[in-house]
Amino acid sequence: MPEYLPGNAITLLNSGREYFPALLQAIDAAHREIFLESYIFADDCIGQAVAAALVRAARRQVTVRVLVDGFGARDFPTIFGPLLQAAGVQYLIYRQEVARFRLRRHRLRRLHRKLVVIDGRIAFVGGINIVDDDNAPAALRPRYDYAVQVEGPLLVPIRQAVRRMWENVAWASFKHRYRLSDHDPCPACPEPRGSQRAAFLLRDNIRHRNAIANAYLEAIHGARESVCIANAYFLPGFRFRHALRTAVQRGIRVTILLQGQTDHPLLHYATQALYGALLAEGIRIFEYRKSFLHAKVAVVDGNWATVGSSNIDPFSLLLAKESNVMVDDPGFARELSQSLEAAMADGATELTAGDLERLPLHSRLLRWFSYGLVRLFVGAAGYGPRHWRGEQH
Repeated sequence: MPEYLPGNAITLLNSGREYFPALLQAIDAAHREIFLESYIFADDCIGQAVAAALVRAARRQVTVRVLVDGFGARDFPTIFGPLLQAAGVQYLIYRQEVARFRLRRHRLRRLHRKLVVIDGRIAFVGGINIVDDDNAPAALRPRYDYAVQVEGPLLVPIRQAVRRMWENVAWASFKHRYRLSDHDPCPACPEPRGSQRAAFLLRDNIRHRNAIANAYLEAIHGARESVCIANAYFLPGFRFRHALRTAVQRGIRVTILLQGQTDHPLLHYATQALYGALLAEGIRIFEYRKSFLHAKVAVVDGNWATVGSSNIDPFSLLLAKESNVMVDDPGFARELSQSLEAAMADGATELTAGDLERLPLHSRLLRWFSYGLVRLFVGAAGYGPRHWRGEQH
């Protein structure tokens, strides 16, 4: 069960245009320490700006620790490593790639979290990587995503999470000089900064395999009026689809905002194979076609919301390390809901059963072929039907 802590100030940040100015300002104001985790750390204007800010912080004697994924940021050590190390920035690679083209189960275990914690006083959590929103093919620009800025008591579990991850990777990498000292320079319990109740959840392959998925399910089961989910990669298991179906049967309005422009066609077609069943059950489906939807957010009943890095697909639910913030606050939920409604009105198309009936036969076959191929791939990685359903074990 999520542990909600009171007294937080949670600020919604819409895409990189709001996220990166806030992040850079916070880095430049750092006095003691910075932890940064990212799946992607791109060599573009944003990556260079963030790297430069980290270098400035390290030269002010701030302890700077950067952890990136070995697949998503595979070129980080050669592009940014020398610059950061020369300034005194510590960096580690989570599961560095050594054989890119070999299919092994462990290759799917990625660090998909996007977390920043500064001085134990401010944190950033969400789905936004260190990459420019316009660093994409023309049809996908600009990237549409969300993050939150967190101040208050919720900093305690977030900071514990990044410290624990850093220490684990340092041990696994035999980086003795990068291990954390016993002296902790930051306050043990940040003072209240607002009035919002919020919880921080992690997903991993050990104790918290289903933590984020179960939080979604709990919110959907408790819905009384509406459920709105925006998710970049949406291929839910049986439990999740059953929860949405029973919500509609209780009279709940269920709306799903998905990608219309995609960077992973196979998973996109597999998701579309489910459209007919979802529409038949009374679930509204919108495809965002204005640009590239990368969001992983949801709003329930206008008073509960989540923002994070966790997709609703078999790979995220089973393999990737994820993080989400759950916010139990009507004001925050209203703001996120209004943002999603604006996106659906401006850049999305609502699908109908008639749209599916007009599809040519080869398009329908491609969708079901993709769905079967994804299931086959999951099975080849060592995960059977029980994992696909998302059941606890």
